[in-house]
This record gives sequence, C-alpha cells and structure tokens, in this order.
Amino acid sequence: MFVLIRYMEKRDIIIAIDGHSSTGKSSFAKEIASRYGLIYVDTGALYRGVTLFAIRSGLINNIGVTDPEMLYSQLHNVKLRFGQALHGSKGELYLNGESIETQIRSLEVAGKVSIVAALKPVRDFVDSILKEYGVTGGVVMDGRDIGTVVFPDADLKIFMTADPKVRAMRRYREMVARGEDANFEEVLKNVIERDFMDENRENAPLRRAQDAIFLDNSNMTEDDQMVWIEKIISEKWKNLKKN
Repeated sequence: MFVLIRYMEKRDIIIAIDGHSSTGKSSFAKEIASRYGLIYVDTGALYRGVTLFAIRSGLINNIGVTDPEMLYSQLHNVKLRFGQALHGSKGELYLNGESIETQIRSLEVAGKVSIVAALKPVRDFVDSILKEYGVTGGVVMDGRDIGTVVFPDADLKIFMTADPKVRAMRRYREMVARGEDANFEEVLKNVIERDFMDENRENAPLRRAQDAIFLDNSNMTEDDQMVWIEKIISEKWKNLKKN
C-alpha cells in the first residue's frame, strides 16, 4: 500500500476555519498561524469594522440598516487593515488609520454585525479584501463562509461549534475581563439570535462545507484544540514544521 504524502510550501497553504460565533475561532486560527509561521486574517473583524462604520455614520439601528444604498456608496471610504503582530500573524484592526479593536468587540457591534454581514455588497467588499490575502497564500482565515464561498478550494477546512450556553459564557467572561457591564442572559440572547441570522441569511449563509472537519469544542481547552489540530496538520503536511 502506497501513501501519498503532500509536500507544500507555507506560502501555498490556505486554512479556512468557519463556524458559529464565540466558538473561539479567532484565537484558534491565530494560534495556528503563530505556531506555523502563517498569516492570520480575522474576517469577522472586517465585518465588525464595516458595522462600526455604519453605526458611526448613523446608517443602522436595532431594526436594520436605515439606508443600504448610502452604506454601499460609502464603502470606498472604509479603509480596513490589520496591524502587524508577532510571528507573521495579524494584529489589531484599523479603520481609516484608527485602531478600533476595542470598539468592534462591544456588544453593540456584536448585536448588529449579522445584519450588516447579510448584505451582499458588504460581503463582496470584504471578500475582495480576503482574496487579496489569498493570492499570496500562507494564511489562516476564520469566519462564516471562508470554506464555502471565499476559498472553496482551501487546503484544510475546519467547522467549529459549541453549545450556545458555553459560547455565551465565554463571551460574557471576556466582556467582564475588559471591564464592560455585561449581563449573561443578554449575551446568550445575542448568541442565539446571531446563530439564527447567520444560518438563515440570503447571502452566503453559515454552512459546514462537505469536506470540512467538524470540531465541537464545548468541553475542550485551548490546549486540547491545539493537540487536535497539530495531529491533523502533521498527517496532512509532513514538512510543515512548527516555529
């Protein structure tokens, strides 16, 4: 029996991590990028950046975007970039030169991002940014439709999920740690609402790609997750070494 072993340069690799909100996709993707010397791209942060722009521009309320056409016409004024971090990963997000990492993690932005992310022109705008990173390869991206829409031919796809109450508690603790006035029931309500909107939106709904590896991390630590993914990566790419 012969086993085909894939040898690829780091610059050729694209790893797509999709899944529900608050599953720890960003932390997971960032750690993979750091350990293997790849570039980390936080796609959710990009949608949050557009959402913050819409809030500041008075173009969105609790019901929805008040003037979609005005938002679309202003997208050319939304300049989003990631600040450089260590080990080749990407750091905090900047909007038109301003660091917005703290602002985009607020409950206000979290409660509206699914509304904005459901709009096709916004998704096209963000996809155009993501594909610029994909041209060079050597990236780890997390989001909702990376493996199904943005990079359907990604070399490795992971779909992450966890029990809603577990995810809500994770987000609640993060907010408390940042000194925010958080209410667990409100956070849980937001998690459930985001799941529904992400899975039922018309444009690129959240779906597990057929060839994505399923990861339910409800009862896993971050160390457990890394042991799990390192085994998969070592079996898939024999020559991909950790930093």
